[in-house]
Amino acid sequence: MDKLNYDTLDSIATKEYILKDAPEKVLQFGEGNFLRAFVDYFFDIMNEKADFNGKVVVTQPINQGLSDMINEQEGLYTLFLRGSENGNKVNKKRVISAISRCINPYENYEALMECASNPELRFIVSNTTEAGITFDSSCKLTDKPASSFPAKLTAFLYERYKKGLPGFIILSCELIDHNGDELLKCVHQYIDLWGLESDFRIWVDNENIFCSTLVDRIVPGYPRNEAAEICEQLGYTDNLIDTGEIFGFWVIEGPSGIKSELPFEKAGLPIIVVDDVTPYKQRKVRILNGAHTSFIMAAYLSGQNIVRDCMNDDVIRGFMNKTIFDEVIPTLDLPSDNLKQFASDVIERFSNPFVDHQLLSISLNSTSKWKARCMPSLLEYAKRNNGKIAECLAFSFAAYISFYHNGKTRKDGCLVGKRGDDEYEIHDDLFVLDFFYGHKDDDITTLTDAVISNDQMWGDSLSKLQGFRDKVIDDLKMITDYGMYEAMRMIQK
Repeated sequence: MDKLNYDTLDSIATKEYILKDAPEKVLQFGEGNFLRAFVDYFFDIMNEKADFNGKVVVTQPINQGLSDMINEQEGLYTLFLRGSENGNKVNKKRVISAISRCINPYENYEALMECASNPELRFIVSNTTEAGITFDSSCKLTDKPASSFPAKLTAFLYERYKKGLPGFIILSCELIDHNGDELLKCVHQYIDLWGLESDFRIWVDNENIFCSTLVDRIVPGYPRNEAAEICEQLGYTDNLIDTGEIFGFWVIEGPSGIKSELPFEKAGLPIIVVDDVTPYKQRKVRILNGAHTSFIMAAYLSGQNIVRDCMNDDVIRGFMNKTIFDEVIPTLDLPSDNLKQFASDVIERFSNPFVDHQLLSISLNSTSKWKARCMPSLLEYAKRNNGKIAECLAFSFAAYISFYHNGKTRKDGCLVGKRGDDEYEIHDDLFVLDFFYGHKDDDITTLTDAVISNDQMWGDSLSKLQGFRDKVIDDLKMITDYGMYEAMRMIQK
């Protein structure tokens, strides 16, 4: 079969929307599955439905990347958005033609810097992983390129400044809090490190908008096990097939004027511009991520292995629903209808028939996850309800203790627990594993007191929460007496 490119699409007379020629309006740092299934998909839709008429020029942030493969396919790739929508199984196919080319700056640094001369370039998008927005003092302006992404960006902005051209709207998609603010902080550090002129710093601050953003879409990526069959059905070879879930949501923190340049409303896209991304970050962490963390360890010890199967179990799904709607949503400040709709979307996302999301994979590093995702809801619930303990959230903590306390043996940097005749691995920070292994023979009360009073894990918030200790002890006794599954049922009565 022919490889996907524009000639191939012409030969099969595709009726899909395809934009072959348009000016490059977006520079994108990162060429991985997520950006191609999320940001580039959105730009493709804006091209079709809102006359954005712009291409994305991509640059890979590290030496090893997909530039050759992307250029061989002239920037084209096939995206499948798959999942459950209104209870129905959905598999939507779209050829994405938003990307013009991909630059490898480690082989052709000049090509990247030449983009700074393009007066139509207006947006910079990045997703260079959580570790990407870091300051590395070893980076130099003369590096071609510098190793860190913020250093590359600073050099690029400096080239733009010297050309006397306007700045950019910069959309950071890295999964860290205040990603745009942190990126700007790094740029300032490089300006200082490299001794660049004060006028450039003023230009950076006044001519550019560094937006913190929140991105939300699960992207499994290249469907390795299905790729050959998919290509047979498509009638061409596509080495860049991408897959993502149906749900997608992008929150951009910035001035409302951005909407006049990014016509996502006209395109009907799930993108909003807000003054503060924080409430939406809380919504995602506490409802989506918090739901995962609150039920997966109890569900695993009840015999389940995959998130989707948990949604087909009335007891586990009922526990999750009670946690979200009765205990988490009342602690958040966005409008109730907004929160409830998001929660309903989360439940449907968990039912995705195309994603086998393993409970044990979600259980990795559950100590820090429970602290970040569940503990804020527990504490806020008590604050708003005269000290009352949220029953399901407290039970999820008891399930966490039970899951870790099962780890009676050590192996290759993890603990090994048992579920019936099956062994499972418990992975976490070394101090957490050391702690639970050191308390593997404790009785329920001694263990609970030790866990709750561990300031390295939780600070002092849990030990100060009146009634929490007794509730966790009661739940652990119930789990011991009746088993995890029946205890989950009982907690909902």
